[in-house]
Amino acid sequence: MPPDVLGSTAADPVARVAAAYRRIAEVDRPEVWITLRPESEVAAEAAVVAERLAAGATLPLAGVLVAVKDNIDVAGLPTTAACPEFAYTPEVTAAAIERLIAAGGLVLGKTNLDQFATGLVGTRSPYGPVRNALDPELVSGGSSSGSAAAVALAVADLGIGTDTAGSGRVPAALHGIVGIKATLGVIPAHGTVPACADYDAVTVFAADLDLAVTAAAAMAGPEPRDPRSRTWPADVRLSAPLAPRIAVPRAEDLAALSEPYREAFARTVAGVADTGAKTEEIDISVLLDAALLLYDGAIVAERYAAVGAFLDAAPAGADPTVAAIVGAAREKTGPAFAADLDALARAKAAAAELLHGFDALLLPTTTEHPSIAAVQSDPIGINRRMGTYTNFCNLLDMAAVAIPGAPTADGPFGVMLVTPAFTDQVAVDLAARLLGHVSAPLLVDRGVDLAVFGAHLRGQPLHWQLEQLGARFLGEIRTTDAYRLTALDTTPPKPGLVRHGTGLGTPIAGELFRLSEAGLGRFLADLPAPMALTSIDLADGRSVIGFTCTHDAARTAIDITHHASWRTYLHHRA
Repeated sequence: MPPDVLGSTAADPVARVAAAYRRIAEVDRPEVWITLRPESEVAAEAAVVAERLAAGATLPLAGVLVAVKDNIDVAGLPTTAACPEFAYTPEVTAAAIERLIAAGGLVLGKTNLDQFATGLVGTRSPYGPVRNALDPELVSGGSSSGSAAAVALAVADLGIGTDTAGSGRVPAALHGIVGIKATLGVIPAHGTVPACADYDAVTVFAADLDLAVTAAAAMAGPEPRDPRSRTWPADVRLSAPLAPRIAVPRAEDLAALSEPYREAFARTVAGVADTGAKTEEIDISVLLDAALLLYDGAIVAERYAAVGAFLDAAPAGADPTVAAIVGAAREKTGPAFAADLDALARAKAAAAELLHGFDALLLPTTTEHPSIAAVQSDPIGINRRMGTYTNFCNLLDMAAVAIPGAPTADGPFGVMLVTPAFTDQVAVDLAARLLGHVSAPLLVDRGVDLAVFGAHLRGQPLHWQLEQLGARFLGEIRTTDAYRLTALDTTPPKPGLVRHGTGLGTPIAGELFRLSEAGLGRFLADLPAPMALTSIDLADGRSVIGFTCTHDAARTAIDITHHASWRTYLHHRA
C-alpha cells in the first residue's frame, strides 16, 4: 500500500519532501516525469514554508506537493508539451501555479503527457507511454497522464493538468482518484500551451475530494493576463438542494461502454438513492452529437492554430498520431468553422432545455480501460471511444467533477457529475454525497449570510425559496437577548423578530444560510409585508442580515418570546 501522502504535510513540509523522493525511487516510474527537480531545491522551498507556518502564516496548501503537466509553465523549468524540439524555458510561472505556490504548495516537477495535450490515452509521447499506476500493462489515461499517475502512485499530493476533451477526468477515472474540471476560465489558463484555446481548462487531480477542491479554489479567480478568464457571477449557486434531481443516460446512450463498465455504472446509479437524490433517465444524444464536433468538425482547426505551423516542419520528436490529427485540421475552412460554432450554439441551447429542472447529469467518465498494447494497435479508434462522454463538456460550457464510482472486478471505475457553467459547487456537493462525505468542501466561497427564524427554516414551508436560489446552510445560530419573537397572522404562518434592546428579550434560535448577492436581491424584491431584512446581532458577536418584521405588525401579534424558537412554538401549538 502507498504511504499516507498527507499525514505529515502541514506539520513537517521538509519531511514530506523527503518521503516523496523516497517514494519516487521506490516506484521507479521514470516515464511519469519529463523534468524532476532536485530534491535539495524542493526541500529548501519546504523549509521556507515551514518557517512561514511557524511565523503564523495561513497557508491552506502548506507543504502540499504538486506535479505539473508539462504544457503549463513553471519559471526556470523547461516547457516541452512532450515534444523536445518545442521546448522553451519560461521566465514567468502560470497564474494557476503561482497561486498554488502562494498557498504553500511545492512543485516537484513537470509531468509527461499526450503530446500537445492531444489524446486521452497517455501513450502519445516521445518520453514514453505513461503506465497506469495500478496496472503497468494498462494505459494511464491522457493527456494529463503523468500528473494523474504521480498522485495515484502517492508521490504527489496534487496533479495539475489540462482538459479540453476529458484530459482532467479520464486519467482520474482510470486511477480511482478525483478530477476537478471547473467552468471554463474560472481557473485561468495563462501560461499554458494551448490545444484549443477557447475550450482549454486547467484541472486538478487528488486522492480525495477535499484536497482537490481546496486546490481548485486556490487557483480560481480572474486573471488579467488571460483574456478568457472569468469570475463567479453575482447569481452563482452556492449549494445543491437537499433532495436533488440527477439525470442519467438511457440504456441506448450507454452502448459505447464495455460490459464491466456498464455493470459498474448501473451499480453506481442504484446507490444514488441512498444519498437522498432521485434519478431520471434522459436522452443525451444531443450531447453525444455535440461531442463529435471537437475532432470531427472544424473546431479542431484551433489545434492547428496553436501548433500546426510548428508540426508542419516535421520535428523529429513529433508523435505521428498527434501530427496527423493536427495536420488534418489545416484543411478546415472558415465557413465550416462558422457553421460548427452555430451548431454548438444550438446544441448548447438544446442541452440547457434538456437539463432544465435537474441539478446534475451523472455519466460514466470513460468507456473502457485498454491496455497500452491495444492502444498502440488502434491509436485513433480507442481514443475516440474513450472521449464519448467527456468531449462535449467544454464545447457546451459545462463543469464536471470526476470521482470513483462502484469498482469493477478488475479495478476502478469513474463517474462524472456534470453541471451547467458556474454551478460547480452543486457538482462538488453531489460528488461529496456520492462519496459518503458528511460535508462538502467549498469551491465557491463568496456571497452574503442570511439569518432565518421561521418559515424559511429547513423543513418549513418556504425553505424551497432558499433552495431555488442555491443558498448554502451554514449552521444553527442564536441572537443576543435583545430580540422578541411574535407569531404573525400570515399565510403560511411566520414569526416576527423585532429588536427591543439589550436584556429586553431572549436569545432566539434560527439558521444561517449563505446565498449569492443577486440571490439576496431577488429575495428582498419578493419579500411580502410585513417582513423586512435588517442587521441582526448574534450571540457569538457577529452581525448578519436577517429577517425582522414591522413594529406595527409585531404589536398586534402573539408574543412567543418564551419559546425562544419558531420550531418550539409550533411543537407546543400542535
